[in-house]
Amino acid sequence: MGLYRQDGTRITKAAFPAAALDDPPVRVTEDIYVSEPYGRGDGQPEGSKRFLLYQAGTVVPRSNIDRAFTAATVNAISPTKGSAAGGTTITIKGEHLDGVSAVSFGATAGTELRIHSANELTVKTPSGEAGAVTVELADDSGLISKTSGFTYEAPAGG
Repeated sequence: MGLYRQDGTRITKAAFPAAALDDPPVRVTEDIYVSEPYGRGDGQPEGSKRFLLYQAGTVVPRSNIDRAFTAATVNAISPTKGSAAGGTTITIKGEHLDGVSAVSFGATAGTELRIHSANELTVKTPSGEAGAVTVELADDSGLISKTSGFTYEAPAGG
């Protein structure tokens, strides 16, 4: 048996027309499910209905897996100012926030992170020096920064 081009010329193994891909296939090693909300407001940030996305043993391009972990975006932070003593609960609105695992203000981690939906989370500010700081969210895709996203206010009379 041989392989041939449309014009009838034989193709050797060394001359096989193929290009290396930057998107290697990966084999899924356990069943993977995707979730979505069951009706409006089912109370679960990622939704409570689950559907089989990939069965164990399925071979898929790495890019398919990467697309499942979309980077978060920040559209709004409210309030944008709070006490330098910390403890201000802020709301961050954006997209794909359900994969956020930490929020930092400057170099200091916020506390009491709660994911309410893919579009909203809340977190308490740590204490900090008076002035604007970068708000940084850590998610599966890396770090997302909002420069001067929060401003610590000096204590009154200080």
